[in-house]
Amino acid sequence: MARDIHKAGSSLPPYFSIDPDAALAELDAPTSTAGFAGIAAACAQGRADLASRGLNEEGRKELRLFSTWEITRYLIPVAQAHFRRVLKANPDLPQGRSETEGGAKWFTLDEVLRLRAFFAAQGSKAKDYTPYRPAGLPAKMVAVANFKGGVGKTSTAAHLAMSAALDGYRVLVIDLDSQGSMTSIFGGKVEDEWQTAFPLLARHYGEHLRLENQRRLDRGDAPQPLDEALDAAMEMTAADVIQTTHWPNIDLIGAQLNLYWAEFQIPVWRMAARSWKLWDALTERLEADGVLDQYDVIFIDTPPALGYLTINGLSAADILLVPMGASFLEFDSTGRFFDMLHSTFASIEEGENLAARALGRPGLSFEWDAVRAVITRYDGAQQGELAALMQAYMGRVLSPHKQDFTALIGQAGEQVSGIYEADYRDFNRETYARGRETFDETYAAFKKLLIGVWRREVLHQEAEQRAAG
Repeated sequence: MARDIHKAGSSLPPYFSIDPDAALAELDAPTSTAGFAGIAAACAQGRADLASRGLNEEGRKELRLFSTWEITRYLIPVAQAHFRRVLKANPDLPQGRSETEGGAKWFTLDEVLRLRAFFAAQGSKAKDYTPYRPAGLPAKMVAVANFKGGVGKTSTAAHLAMSAALDGYRVLVIDLDSQGSMTSIFGGKVEDEWQTAFPLLARHYGEHLRLENQRRLDRGDAPQPLDEALDAAMEMTAADVIQTTHWPNIDLIGAQLNLYWAEFQIPVWRMAARSWKLWDALTERLEADGVLDQYDVIFIDTPPALGYLTINGLSAADILLVPMGASFLEFDSTGRFFDMLHSTFASIEEGENLAARALGRPGLSFEWDAVRAVITRYDGAQQGELAALMQAYMGRVLSPHKQDFTALIGQAGEQVSGIYEADYRDFNRETYARGRETFDETYAAFKKLLIGVWRREVLHQEAEQRAAG
């Protein structure tokens, strides 16, 4: 009997019978603080090597070309034959280039945008060649947030930004996450915090401090001095931190590790000036610098924590998107995230409104045009039942469209790119078409929100004008 048990030992779990001396032999030396620098340097080298994939000779990302098939299927709703006839009849339009004699024509996205504008001006009025965008209204700001990592927050924001750009919108992406993943996707170069959103927040505080100092002087009190950092920020505008990307209609305010310093600096400013409304900083600076008139949609990628940067991003947003996985832990975490949102913004409102009531001023009330949770990396075979339960509990807040996990995600991640940057020739047309369907549907659900929000504003303005007239 004892012999049988011994034979069965070979099938025991691997955590049995670990030899202490063998374990010691595989152990490396203890790690000091300096050891973290070595690990970080190795990762930085690897990150640079991975990020260099797909860079052109100048060391910058370059957006791929788009074929006639892809343009007429996904970007400009016309038949291929009609598309070719229009190009032949209008030699001044971009004609594309062929990689082989008599082969398919390929176009840059900038050329596609020019072609779309031509079709919008000259083509059928029954077709939507350009996306819905009411004149005279500011850009809509969209925050993508959740304090649980690994839910596809950054990839969702990036793919929506790319979808909107392909659709013809002018897009700005603001990376508020000091990890800088969104910045890497769009090939941004950020040397320090002065090339991030930080100087915009600093200038907003500096302007508030100057107003407070004037009040102090009027009362005969000594002013609070502005340090060198605030003096420098007072000379900067959004134009100083916005950079172009390899997408002709996507610009970027990037991030890097030093941006995290803002999480420590903002509360210091807040303690020095309790009347400073830090939650308005990003919105008011973008508005003052004319950014909301230069773009159609602004996507804000927030850190996976409810800190001061996230509060700024959420406060600025008109639309809040919360990516989440179809698992109990992510459902639980997302529920707690919404609970924390309530506690945080209710606390701000309560504090502000106590003072407002005492002074007879209007109270503060935060409001978002639309809030949606979105299930990402969905596996219908494994997660269908739980997703249905989540839908039942969350109702309309949970988008009925679920973003499937596809092979395109994996390949795009290896190339530090978005799935819309993948060349369908690396697969085949059918595989590519199936793979991008889930992302097209995600964008369609978002675009419906966007258009609905804009339309509601238009109708509200028209109603006000009728009432006034």
